[in-house]
Amino acid sequence: MKRQFTILMVAAYALSGFAQERKDKGSFKAIVNDYYEQIKKATDLFAAPKKEEPKKFLMDMTGIDVPKSATEFKMVWNEKPVSQGESGTCWCFSTTSFYEAEIYRLSNQEIKLSEAYIFYWQYVEKAKEFVRTRGKSTFDEGSETNGVINMMRKYGAVPEAEYPGTKIGQPFLDHRKLVEELKGYMQSVKVNNAWNDEQVLATVKSILNYYLGIPPETVGIGDGRITPQEYLSTVCKLHTDDYVDFMSLMEAPYWTQAEYKAADNWWHSEDYYNVPLNDFVAIAKSTIKSGYSISIGGDVSESGINIYTGVMMIPTYDIPSQYIDENARQFRFTNGSTTDDHAMHLVGYLEKPNGTWFLIKDSGSGGHNNVNSPGYFYMHEDYLKLKMMTLTLNKDAVKDYLEKFPDKKLVKYVK
Repeated sequence: MKRQFTILMVAAYALSGFAQERKDKGSFKAIVNDYYEQIKKATDLFAAPKKEEPKKFLMDMTGIDVPKSATEFKMVWNEKPVSQGESGTCWCFSTTSFYEAEIYRLSNQEIKLSEAYIFYWQYVEKAKEFVRTRGKSTFDEGSETNGVINMMRKYGAVPEAEYPGTKIGQPFLDHRKLVEELKGYMQSVKVNNAWNDEQVLATVKSILNYYLGIPPETVGIGDGRITPQEYLSTVCKLHTDDYVDFMSLMEAPYWTQAEYKAADNWWHSEDYYNVPLNDFVAIAKSTIKSGYSISIGGDVSESGINIYTGVMMIPTYDIPSQYIDENARQFRFTNGSTTDDHAMHLVGYLEKPNGTWFLIKDSGSGGHNNVNSPGYFYMHEDYLKLKMMTLTLNKDAVKDYLEKFPDKKLVKYVK
């Protein structure tokens, strides 16, 4: 009995010592029950209603002689394709790319410009117009290709490195919350009849500053800094009066300047040179073949577009090539089957037995699916003829056409 008592005492002492020597601690750790996640995923998948993958009616291009790669085209210099992400700013990306190509053509400089700087100030100008018209003007993401030079004329330009418009580590632009907040605020201004210019602009800028950052007032050059206006003229060497816009619609007299009546022409620009359709197509061909690129806008919702091969054609079941004329074009624009939904950058051409093909640089997600040439489409001339509605280009490429306009108006820019 005494021996057992002694053993118990020794054991108790040992345990007491062990307890005194240990000092455990804990910490917060993320615990993922991997097997439970597998169970949850499997049960949710089994319980979910079975949905058929959505299908789109597309043209079968089997056997048609189409381009296979951007390398087949004679191309003007252009910056590598970039994505506009979750934003409706194709007008800005396409035309900024156009001006980057112009900078290279004019001064052999490779400069990546900031798109965010342009659409920041366009939102500010849209807010001004919304207040001025008491809510009658369009306030949304869209604009036209000539909206870029409009903003450059007033605010200049900056390189992308100075103002990317994204937060550190953010892979793509995402304007969903930005647009929701801006439109919600502008609608509240209208509902409450709160037309205070200073207050509205201050609020709009604060929203933009939060999502995009504060735009720079100067640009770093060497050891000094210059204004964005100086950067545009002295570094980029762009002159804002050197660029013109063309359209081809029967609703306005040919060989006059007129308004392009689309919602994204929110400032109702009447500066478009309206030409007959054959001249419109001829302008596109002669311009790119002369070494100039073009910013184009129009409709990209047709079944003749294959995002994986990059081909853009007009199927004969829509309209045969020989019937594509000004009536077919105007008819589709008037009834809404041709919409003003996307802008791109025309950067090259290729002659094939079945016609001229244009190389189109695209900032939208569609062109980035092209297996062989991500970021580019191959557009047949019939597609441009029927569905592309506007051209923005350097006036030096179209001097002969401009001379045919008897009354040239001064370009009207947003005040």
